[in-house]
Amino acid sequence: MAFHGGGWFAYIRHDEAQDRPAITRDLLVRVWGFARPYQLRILGLLLTILLISGISLISPLLFRDLIDNAIPNYNRTRLNWLALGMVAIPLLNGLIGVWQRQLNSQIGEGVIYDLRRALYAHMQRMSLRFFTKTRTGELMSRLNNDVVGAQQAISDTLVTIISNIVRLVATLGIMLALEWRLTLLGIAILPLFILPARRIGRILRDLRRQSMEKNAEMNATMNETLNVSGALLVKLFGREKREYERFSHDGGAVRDIGIRSAVIGRWFFMMLSVVGAVGTAVVYWVGGLLVLNGQFTIGTIVAFGTYLTQLYGPLMALTNAPIEFAQSMVSFERVFEVLDTPVEIRERESAKPLGRVDGRIQFQNVSFAYAGLAGEEKIGLEEVARFTWGGSEAHLKRGKQTSDGENGQSAAPSETQWALRDVNFTIEPGQLAALVGPSGAGKTTTTYMIPRLYDPTEGQVLIDGRDIQEVTLKSLADNIGMVTQETYLFYDTIRANLLYARPDASQAEMIVAAQAANIHDFIAGLPDGYDTVVGERGYRLSGGERQRIAIARVILKNPRILVLDEATSSLDSLSEALIQEALKRVMEGRTSLVIAHRLSTILAADVILVMENGRLIEKGTHNELLAEGGLYATLYETQFRSAEMGM
Repeated sequence: MAFHGGGWFAYIRHDEAQDRPAITRDLLVRVWGFARPYQLRILGLLLTILLISGISLISPLLFRDLIDNAIPNYNRTRLNWLALGMVAIPLLNGLIGVWQRQLNSQIGEGVIYDLRRALYAHMQRMSLRFFTKTRTGELMSRLNNDVVGAQQAISDTLVTIISNIVRLVATLGIMLALEWRLTLLGIAILPLFILPARRIGRILRDLRRQSMEKNAEMNATMNETLNVSGALLVKLFGREKREYERFSHDGGAVRDIGIRSAVIGRWFFMMLSVVGAVGTAVVYWVGGLLVLNGQFTIGTIVAFGTYLTQLYGPLMALTNAPIEFAQSMVSFERVFEVLDTPVEIRERESAKPLGRVDGRIQFQNVSFAYAGLAGEEKIGLEEVARFTWGGSEAHLKRGKQTSDGENGQSAAPSETQWALRDVNFTIEPGQLAALVGPSGAGKTTTTYMIPRLYDPTEGQVLIDGRDIQEVTLKSLADNIGMVTQETYLFYDTIRANLLYARPDASQAEMIVAAQAANIHDFIAGLPDGYDTVVGERGYRLSGGERQRIAIARVILKNPRILVLDEATSSLDSLSEALIQEALKRVMEGRTSLVIAHRLSTILAADVILVMENGRLIEKGTHNELLAEGGLYATLYETQFRSAEMGM
């Protein structure tokens, strides 16, 4: 490849521009926002860099004085002091280096801690829809890999750049003071190696990105197949060999990239060694001629050679410094991408505590849409971050504004999926409302509206006449108990899982709740009782036992409003009978909205809400709805009645 005139430097600039991510002022300001709490430690770190760099420059001068003065003049005292200095310098540098490492780790680990807390707190505020749309492994990667990468940008990359700049300037200053001609000669050969070094550096960065991607794939495989559900699926279908081969393939790719990186890295360091060797040889050759001509001392040549080795390392490192720094900023960008994802379910500044409620629930013209993202497939965090969340109609906007500007109303996108449409009903305090309808009718979405797991796209949900968007989320959660179809228990003791509902509950209160849920006798019969560890997702317990613990957890919470999915069809008759009895106790005296699967629950309901295709099409008592001869009557004949007769 030929370069004419300024073409060589233009190629370098073009090569650098292609490889460097954009670093904006706003990005740097946000990064500094996380570093600001550690600014005193950062100043201390900069001081240690200056001290170590300055002290390191003294050693070659000691060697020069030893060779030029102490030995030729047989000066024993000078020789002794020089020897002590040669020992004292590395000792002093080492002590300062320990301090530097302490400051560096305090800054780096502190930034990791702050970033992880900020990310975790933000994720905790995200709506349920965020988690249904985002891969769990992606979130874990942001909390672990990207946060560590961001920390390295501050505590490693930036420190290295500053250290190299200080060493470079200081070393050049001393070398120019000693002999400017030899200094220019030593630097003159450096451009011959810059372009190859940059190419190798770019290859290494590409390999690093590939390694991160392959590691992510390998981690995803482990995450999917080494959890309880994944391991169970693999074993049930006998796919151990297939998953082993898939893992081996991903692991092999990581291995191959690691080997290639190691070999290319060795070539890179060999090149640095050649640069140092050539530069040193030229300096010693020319310096030797100057010594022979009586223009130079031997000690000065030795000192110059030492300084030259200290010069080439920082110079070569700084040629790639802008790109390295920009690459390290990518981790910050990925962290900020999560932090900038809007919170869909927000607590308004004017929100007031709900207080203890009577339990009157009203849905007024409630509609809910899945906008912009068709289906419920999990996607990457990048797409989620681009999706515009928001309460009311805000999350239907995807940048298409009318001519009215900001006040203009944007039309709902053509891909909008309405899960609920114009739903109106009222449940009076203490009533039991049964929610029935075919699969996909919108029953679960309706129940998710009450604790604000979702917010209506249109309309209002009210409790005791107050819009739930006007009350604090904590007070809303305190008044609502929910038992979902899929019972989730933490990998902890039964006691810890129960007390999750009310950490300040006493042992006696916990036992009363467990007895009401028909689970106390079972727990008491375990070797460790309430201190029994339930295992991953509670899989050491049966489905019925998990559900009864979940019911006991809700009883311990003692909410005024109960929302539950009465999914007991997969349980044995004894477990189902125990659960039904427990549910009767927990619903007594509370306002309850139940996705009903059993005829006994439906017959006991004060009001039955019949849904189809996201709309409430019928409501009334069992006899009233049978008399209408609509969808409920059909469901009663084809589903509920036949299921009850088959028991």
